[in-house]
Amino acid sequence: EVQLQASGGGLVQPGGSLRLSCAASGFTFRNSAMRWDRQAPGKGSEWVSFISNERRTYYADSVKGRPTISRDNAKNAVYLQMNSLKPEDTALYFCATALGTRKHTYWYRYSDEYDYWGQGTQVTVSS
Repeated sequence: EVQLQASGGGLVQPGGSLRLSCAASGFTFRNSAMRWDRQAPGKGSEWVSFISNERRTYYADSVKGRPTISRDNAKNAVYLQMNSLKPEDTALYFCATALGTRKHTYWYRYSDEYDYWGQGTQVTVSS
């Protein structure tokens, strides 16, 4: 069974940092592409960051310059280091994996490319 278990969220003050983790199992992780998304209460989800199997990385304009995405294939894990956190970063953060064939140009931006989604970890940025 494919599992994506996010952790590392919590309450942090504005300007602080968190390192989110996503532990993957049930598929060949080293060949996978992974993405972090987030969803604030009452709002739709948005993508945050992407990392390919070759460690190509992309970031959404809304967060660019503040996060760093990375992966450790030996641990079947993907990470999101979030620095300079803002109240508007408050959201449920979850990871997803793309295992099927690609459908779009710039495919990593499209949610329908992703086959499995984790349950996420809550990040709250507040004084």
